[in-house]
Amino acid sequence: MIEAAVTASRALVALAARSLADCDEDVTLPQYRMLVVLGMRGPRPSSSLAAALGVAPPTATRMSDRLVRKGLVGRRTNARDRRQVMLSLTPAGRRLLDTVTEHRRQEIRALLDGVPRERHPSLVEAFRLFAGAAGELAEADWAAGWEL
Repeated sequence: MIEAAVTASRALVALAARSLADCDEDVTLPQYRMLVVLGMRGPRPSSSLAAALGVAPPTATRMSDRLVRKGLVGRRTNARDRRQVMLSLTPAGRRLLDTVTEHRRQEIRALLDGVPRERHPSLVEAFRLFAGAAGELAEADWAAGWEL
């Protein structure tokens, strides 16, 4: 099972990298992951992003600085605690996520065309269980409209 998951993850990482490379933005996979977390969970302080990404807080700060300079993430002071800076997607960040997701959907659709139709239900269930174990929300459950 582990070997099958590792092999599938290689295919999915390659697919994600191609989808990201097809966009005009110069965004790394770790930066893209930060955008995904913001898209999925809404505005967050940098420390919360660091925890969600499994990186040190200074690393999350550097990543967010780069994304702010690119206009993909915005910053604002938390209204309840002015010492805390909240990060969120900008409209450009949301567009990038939507574009990359659409590219990824097209590639996945092409890959799944090679899977016999009668196997689709079991594959859907396996993907849902895997994503749930990883703490990923279904696309339909993502927060919509998170912006500054």
